[in-house]
Amino acid sequence: MDASDSRNSGPGSWEPEVQRKKHILVIDAHPDPSQDRFVHALAAQYAAAAGNAGHLVQVVRLSELRFPWLQSAAEFAAPPPGMIGSQQQHFLWADHVVILYPLWLGSMPALLKAYLEQVMRPGFAFAYGKKNRLPGKLMTGKSARIVVTMGMPSLFYRLYYRSHSVRSLARNILGFVGFKPVSVSLIGNIESPRARARGMAELVEHARLGN
Repeated sequence: MDASDSRNSGPGSWEPEVQRKKHILVIDAHPDPSQDRFVHALAAQYAAAAGNAGHLVQVVRLSELRFPWLQSAAEFAAPPPGMIGSQQQHFLWADHVVILYPLWLGSMPALLKAYLEQVMRPGFAFAYGKKNRLPGKLMTGKSARIVVTMGMPSLFYRLYYRSHSVRSLARNILGFVGFKPVSVSLIGNIESPRARARGMAELVEHARLGN
């Protein structure tokens, strides 16, 4: 009997860890539909790598969607338009959500913010608390990864700007409705082919692992 046989026999024997396959929702949030945009390439490669690893993947491209923007609290509390309802079904299906976007004026593009405002409605993503209680988190059991591209070095964004907009998305939106953990990938210096290749390789590895 060789070593591999002995490790797999008897009570309490060693068993190889089996990676759980996940339902992964990839949100490509670059507003520009041009295929030249690096975010589109990142989203496509993440989806392909995750699929090749056995995960089930759905991709939403915000540049292809047409939906109204919320303009009042009454609209926010009302039932969502049909198209937004279908987007909510993607979130219910997903175990893990990956949101990719370019840093614009120090934050997420307005299109992504408008999309999240539409999807993360009360009664779906969170429940209003009674009296002085905190709102209930309805997206618990799901994880997320935020992927942000930028022209500046990512270290400068972390240290000087304190990643303020990304932290807001992670804590005040995703964390607020129950996503945990929320991981972050910052890809800076995207005008550099070397930086792009390094960022792509790191993201592909996350995709294989389903995180």
